Amino acid sequence: MKRVALLLSIVFIILTFSGAGYVLFNQGRVNAGYAVVPMIFALASISFYRQSK
Repeated sequence: MKRVALLLSIVFIILTFSGAGYVLFNQGRVNAGYAVVPMIFALASISFYRQSK
């Protein structure tokens, strides 16, 4: 279960940075949720990973 949480956190971190790049590429005209929503899931999976250690 720890391994799955770590893998999910890595995937969500990658999605966060790509979403932030998408927002910056469009000069802020798109919704910032493209970067915020994956970050929330990344923080949740990281905290689950740290609790299961």
